[in-house]
Amino acid sequence: MKVTVAIDSFKGSLSSIAAGEAAAAGIRRVYPDAEVRVRPLADGGEGTVDALVAGLAGVRRVISVTGPTGKPVTAAYGILPGGVAVLEMAAAAGITLVAGDEKNPLYTTTYGVGEMISDAVEQGCRRFLVGIGGSATNDGGAGMLQALGIRLLDANGNEIPRGGAALADLARVEIPAKVSGRLSALDFKIACDVTNPLCGEKGASAVFGPQKGATPAMVSQLDAALGHFAAMVGGDAEFPGTGAAGGLGFAFRHFLGGQLQRGVEIVLAETHLEDYVRDADVVITGEGRLDSQTVMGKAPIGVAQLAKRHGKPVLAFSGCVTPEANVVNDHGIDAFFPILRAVTSLEEALAPKNASVNLAATVEQVFRALEIDLRRCV
Repeated sequence: MKVTVAIDSFKGSLSSIAAGEAAAAGIRRVYPDAEVRVRPLADGGEGTVDALVAGLAGVRRVISVTGPTGKPVTAAYGILPGGVAVLEMAAAAGITLVAGDEKNPLYTTTYGVGEMISDAVEQGCRRFLVGIGGSATNDGGAGMLQALGIRLLDANGNEIPRGGAALADLARVEIPAKVSGRLSALDFKIACDVTNPLCGEKGASAVFGPQKGATPAMVSQLDAALGHFAAMVGGDAEFPGTGAAGGLGFAFRHFLGGQLQRGVEIVLAETHLEDYVRDADVVITGEGRLDSQTVMGKAPIGVAQLAKRHGKPVLAFSGCVTPEANVVNDHGIDAFFPILRAVTSLEEALAPKNASVNLAATVEQVFRALEIDLRRCV
């Protein structure tokens, strides 16, 4: 029997690879000779770096960069074989790096994201996979561009300050030839699961600004500043996803040629999961919680849809399921199973050892049922 396992991390409990190995252990209790291929899985958000580094023999690099409020923060990113860098913008400019009383998208910056990219270039990376969820910023990616050497100047020829508000003073953009040459050699794939434009009532400022600390007055100010920025550089502010991460999607697409894609599609392509699904007898996936939101572009559905293109049965395992989780059955997951085996506290359920034991035991019992069915068919 050949089984391909690609499970998203159980947040706060098991990494993607740890969950996959637990499932593999359960399978081998029933089929000791089974060929079980465990592959990393993520959706481009939190945990993507760790999943791809662990699953693709990468290395994790930790550096100090400029945080969203201008203070130094420690950020980690991954380097995969072949010079591929995997970054999560939240590591340098995420909302979790900003205390409640420091939230102010007029001034928060993506400068540290550019510093991460520059460091990866120095390490020899030329391809980039970048997740841009969870930002604390609304600067249109201006800080990132400045860190990469692009000059954003006011009417007096001075660099504009960091932060979204300063974009209102942008008078011209200068890209030195050396910087242009360096950046043109880079390839960016941007994990972007939102379709918001840069400006307007569905744009970055109006939709995401309030959760970053923007008052109604700030929203108007920031939206106008982003609109001015787009007009100055001639970018397409209506393109879906340009409003992601406070306009960081716009900067990646317009200045760096970044391709905005669903995060899980990027991960599935990078891990070559289709090669492992094509000849599998069964495909296993899952995540910490299966619910109605799972079908909205989350990783297990990406796996299921890929598997169904090859006619493969798909089983999913999760820490818990909600009453609405059965919607996943209409999107490629043939059956799903929660792994909790007794009434327990959340702390006990999330403990990695307990979660691993529960996952392996549940997978074992499901495969025992499959084994009974297979015997009947012989």
